[in-house]
Amino acid sequence: MKVPEYDLAIVGAGASGLIAVDFALQLGARTALIDKGPIGGDCTWSGCVPSKSLIKAATVAHHVRVASRYGIASSAPQAEMPGVRSYLRKTIEQIYEPTKPENLKQKGMNVFLGAASFLDPHTLSVGDRTIRAQKFLINTGAEPRLPAVEGLSSVPFLTYQQIFENDRLPEHLVILGGGPIGCEVAQAYRRLGARVTIVAERILPDEDEDVSALIEHVFAREGILRLAARAQSVSGADHSVTVHTSLGSTTGDMLLVATGRAPLVRNLGLEAARVRYSARGIEVDKHLRTSARHIYASGDVIGGPQYSHLAGWQGFQAVRNALLPGNNSGTSDALSRITFTAPEVAQVGLTERQAREQYSASSLHIMTFDLAKVDRAVNEDDPLGMLKIIAVRSGYILGAVIVGERAGETITEIAVAIRNRLKLADLAATIHPYPTYSSGVQFLATRMAMEQTFSRTQGRILRAISRIWR
Repeated sequence: MKVPEYDLAIVGAGASGLIAVDFALQLGARTALIDKGPIGGDCTWSGCVPSKSLIKAATVAHHVRVASRYGIASSAPQAEMPGVRSYLRKTIEQIYEPTKPENLKQKGMNVFLGAASFLDPHTLSVGDRTIRAQKFLINTGAEPRLPAVEGLSSVPFLTYQQIFENDRLPEHLVILGGGPIGCEVAQAYRRLGARVTIVAERILPDEDEDVSALIEHVFAREGILRLAARAQSVSGADHSVTVHTSLGSTTGDMLLVATGRAPLVRNLGLEAARVRYSARGIEVDKHLRTSARHIYASGDVIGGPQYSHLAGWQGFQAVRNALLPGNNSGTSDALSRITFTAPEVAQVGLTERQAREQYSASSLHIMTFDLAKVDRAVNEDDPLGMLKIIAVRSGYILGAVIVGERAGETITEIAVAIRNRLKLADLAATIHPYPTYSSGVQFLATRMAMEQTFSRTQGRILRAISRIWR
């Protein structure tokens, strides 16, 4: 039997692989898409899609619970978790539908389902089949990273791979980890009616301290508790799980382990392909090329930031570098990240902490704007939040963070500004519709641009001209 030959074989059909294969076909390349299944990866099945659907259900419950605040009579909501799970499954199925293997094949894609492993630098085994290709792109994603906590393996626990299939509302959910996954699930389950305790030294540790403190204040107001320490050990008895720390213990009837994700490099036969890798992921250069020059890798499997939008963007760049002359970078200064709590936390570029580590204090211009001063936030009863822009004195923007409703939507214009080297004055001069959350960006940019102008000689000249003109 003849072994199929392809110009490009893409291993992994998550966010990165699906965008990559579509672009490769547009370029006319003979392309194979390979995945152990199901198509869509973590994002579709145990990440972005079900988590945001869970948040939607929890938000509805929260709105019912606080409806009297707005003059609307209602009774206390009761979460029916089988129904919540059914809603999650429905949204997953709707988003999965266009990517079903039969639908991808109708678009002209060659789809192979099965675990893939390199036999040599140009040959893959996929189940009981063998595939050869001139070039490869590896996007196998990541898997839950489990902490080295004594006793964890002896108690029942869930990770992000199982929590969205849960159909039981726990009395008390205990969560190990204060990152985005832990925080999103914590708030969702609290709003659905469970008691929730987060065991973590800090909430959202990658964010600036003022951002973490604000979200912790919101969580405390909603009744989410935090044990501010690392888990040292775990024990279980009578359908309960107890987490022990240096600051005390907490006991619940459900345990979620949300302590990060590890690149999925196991069982790929990377040694046979002569691709270097470690527990941190597959090693790539700035153009996403591995140690084997005809093999590229992108997305979560290469380590670094783990976001579906970054993985998709990198998949596109990797195909472009593999199949076209020249090379594009596989990183961007305008990378955004969003934690979908309420309020949302959206960040792009450098945080204040990172900027202060990389630049002198005299060269930085950092300013924060209270969300309560944005009229749309007042309309929406959304007073807890902030906008912060980090720039250099010349006006170029290094980064920003927005905490508030629709922060994930609002941050995009600042990402565009960073990507295109726009200045604060450019944001300030752009007319923003009113009343919107994005108008807060214009207010803050205007204030910063004015402060920059009038702190220089130019400002003194403008004042003098104004006095003469009057």
